[in-house]
Amino acid sequence: MLQIDNLYKVFHIGEINQKVALQNINLLLKPGEFVTVIGGNGAGKSTLLNCIAGVHLPEKGTVVLDGKKITHLPDYRRAGAICRIFQDPMIGTAASLTVEENLALALRRGQRRRLNRAITAGERTLFREKLAVLELGLEERLTTPAKLLSGGQRQALALLMATLVRPKLALLDEHTASLDPKTALRVLHLTRTLFEKEKITTLMITHNMEQALDLGSRLIMLHEGSIILDFNNHEREGLTVPRLVELFHDASGEQMHNDRLLLH
Repeated sequence: MLQIDNLYKVFHIGEINQKVALQNINLLLKPGEFVTVIGGNGAGKSTLLNCIAGVHLPEKGTVVLDGKKITHLPDYRRAGAICRIFQDPMIGTAASLTVEENLALALRRGQRRRLNRAITAGERTLFREKLAVLELGLEERLTTPAKLLSGGQRQALALLMATLVRPKLALLDEHTASLDPKTALRVLHLTRTLFEKEKITTLMITHNMEQALDLGSRLIMLHEGSIILDFNNHEREGLTVPRLVELFHDASGEQMHNDRLLLH
């Protein structure tokens, strides 16, 4: 499904602040795998997602999605196959558009644009059915502008939009980090319902080790631009946060001092 070979990304090449963000990353995701990605600040997590999404182009290496080489395709050429949810709930939805208008845009993702294509009665019925699954009452607020929704409601709407037309790959970039604990738990539940149970191939970045161990079928840890740990579902069984910290120390030779990874 997703194959990454020898991916290498450097920022500020030739400058005093040159930084190697990714060092020869090799990663293979099977269809339906849900992979949680952890690592300290600056480990390369978001850079990896940006290279997959086409926001950053790598200096070396290849990215292949569903058998198609997409390494140098711009992000808009990948948008029909890849969905992405960001940390900021305000990014994933169009604030000035209503709930149903946002969903209509998502439903027509990848289609040729047509002028004055109205939302049909059948589409509204579909939207209500899908929104009811969220259990947030949004099925009764189809004509409400997204800007009037709470952060948690907008993030839940963004999750639904991402799965309305099944993507080949989902990239979740710390999508619960800016939510309050109760709302974050609700969004994680929806993540499991909409992505994990539906077996949508997913990469999910989190700073929360408990989340990383609880969700998905595989866990990888990045450190200084390299994958240093990679556990499949069987290997994760019985793993605890303290044990994961020990394994990080063994693999990297460093301690996780004052790192957000330890906040769980």
